[in-house]
Amino acid sequence: MSIRYVRGPRRAGAAVLLAATLTLSMAACGSDDGNGKGKEPSSSSAPAKSKDTGSPSGETLPDTSQVLVTVKGDKGIDLILHVAKRDEGGFLTLTGEFKNTTGSRVVTPVQWSGQEEAVARTGPSLAAMTLVDSQDKKRYYVLRDTDNRPLTTTSYDSGIDAGKSLPFFAQFPAPAQTTTKVDLQFPGFTTATIEIS
Repeated sequence: MSIRYVRGPRRAGAAVLLAATLTLSMAACGSDDGNGKGKEPSSSSAPAKSKDTGSPSGETLPDTSQVLVTVKGDKGIDLILHVAKRDEGGFLTLTGEFKNTTGSRVVTPVQWSGQEEAVARTGPSLAAMTLVDSQDKKRYYVLRDTDNRPLTTTSYDSGIDAGKSLPFFAQFPAPAQTTTKVDLQFPGFTTATIEIS
């Protein structure tokens, strides 16, 4: 028997073995407990849930134990920045809150969302927030995902009630490790220098 006649059965056997393996794998993934519901994923494969800090809406509130800077706005809203921290992967995340210091409801300005049409279509955001690194002469904009949604607080209410706060976060590319201070710029507020960790 020549080699070419031996290869045919071997290939056929390998194909049958592969098909059987795939069938068993699919059966294992689609198994159920007999009542029509699939099994719950194991705890090792389930994504970790973010810790709820007690917000009525279920969102994570910023750490308010420290204040890096407080900037007075032109509509009676204070921008209070609590954290400016470098994250793994080369990001810089700001967390803080906008506090209404007036005696009445203040409407959040549309300028907060920035002037980019693609971003504005995604709804209210803080996309107009920028950071300026005077040392390296660079300006950093809020990061966007692949659908042009800014990586910042979005879809918030159109106003802030008297005495209430709007918690926020905004994520930027991290400046160079040698940069320890940046200028925070946001429409309606004076420029503030902040220290980053």
